[in-house]
Amino acid sequence: MQLIILAGGGGTRLKSVSGNLPKPLVEAAGVPLLGRQLFQAAQSGVVSEVLVLTGYGAPQIEAYVLGTDFGIGVSCLAEPVARGTAGAVYDAMTRLQPEFLVMYADTVNEIDLARFQRFHAEQGADASLFLHPNDHPADSDLVETDDTGHITDFHPYPHPEGAELRNLVSAAVYVIRRDSLMGLTGLPEKPDFGKHVFPAMLRAGRRLAGYNSPEYIKDAGTPERLAKVSTDIVSGLAASRSLRAPAAAVFLDRDGVLNRSDGHIDTPEKLVLIPGVAAALKRLNRSPFRTVIVTNQPVIARGEASLQTLRRIHNRLDTELGKDGAYVDALYFCPHHPDSGFPGEMHELKIDCDCRKPRTGMVAKAASDLNIALDRSWMVGDTTSDIEMARRAGLRAILVRTGEGGRDGKHKAEPDFMADDLAQAIDIILQN
Repeated sequence: MQLIILAGGGGTRLKSVSGNLPKPLVEAAGVPLLGRQLFQAAQSGVVSEVLVLTGYGAPQIEAYVLGTDFGIGVSCLAEPVARGTAGAVYDAMTRLQPEFLVMYADTVNEIDLARFQRFHAEQGADASLFLHPNDHPADSDLVETDDTGHITDFHPYPHPEGAELRNLVSAAVYVIRRDSLMGLTGLPEKPDFGKHVFPAMLRAGRRLAGYNSPEYIKDAGTPERLAKVSTDIVSGLAASRSLRAPAAAVFLDRDGVLNRSDGHIDTPEKLVLIPGVAAALKRLNRSPFRTVIVTNQPVIARGEASLQTLRRIHNRLDTELGKDGAYVDALYFCPHHPDSGFPGEMHELKIDCDCRKPRTGMVAKAASDLNIALDRSWMVGDTTSDIEMARRAGLRAILVRTGEGGRDGKHKAEPDFMADDLAQAIDIILQN
């Protein structure tokens, strides 16, 4: 697969540290940003050649590329006139392979490109976008997907007052089918992928797939961000977030652990965070642990809430956590319930499934999707069903006193630790 690196920006925000050096050549932890991407491409096993689209500082960038052995074929193409991120790609159309990967030169990432490419091939989409939650969704361009993972809408910043949206951000890494870019209407002279091209593709009936991943990718386009990613590289945090190797996770129940457990949460308005939860999660977000919610939601099978309503409930959860800079990497829910006799129940969901806790189906799915090492992972819950599921899955378990506090009494499983709340639970996890 061909990799296109967009390296045409002037880097005005980095002038205080870069001087006259082109932004792609600014170093993060001792290696130029562009160099990191080229070495990564060579090691990915899926990138066959690289085309660097340059603008400002084109001669310096080309000299660096030609003077360094990256272990992969690299060429440069300078744009005569700045035409925006997507405009540069359109102008290079004759140099593009039928399918190509796009990255921006001012980012640092630890993405398993082979896994991303396999996802795109399986989806058969016109384009696949790398998506992830971040710590500032309120001022980010957010993406909406359906239950199959296909993108249905884009929500550019600024968002409407009071909007509760899923914390799902396009991280500016794409796999695109070249021919799908043709015939789009309404594009400006300087088109941007996120603002113009992808919405135009949706309007034209193209299929966009969303690849939701917890892997590390950060913009290094300001001195503060450059310093942050450099620290993350040196500490090993960036590499620890890659899906190339198994990593530990913290599995979290929802009701009674993250939000108050006041009866069944069947409307967004009923979801209220437990004080201190966002701050606690934020600490996990800055650790090597993946964070995964696993929650039984029988309100669906009982007909008390629709899947659309549940999506709105989880959008509210994302929004409330995001207000304090926190997020979860993934969320899995079980919509089933084994018992019948509820008005409006959905008979097709009244089954004895493998995903309803204390069974381990949700954990197994997350472990497969996110390459989780279960023997190094934890479960934080407020019921004995959570603790029993942890025992069956081989997780260490913490029972919090919020919510049920273990008073449900359904199982005899004992936790490894007790904690007053999520904050104390995370203290225990990070100390062990």
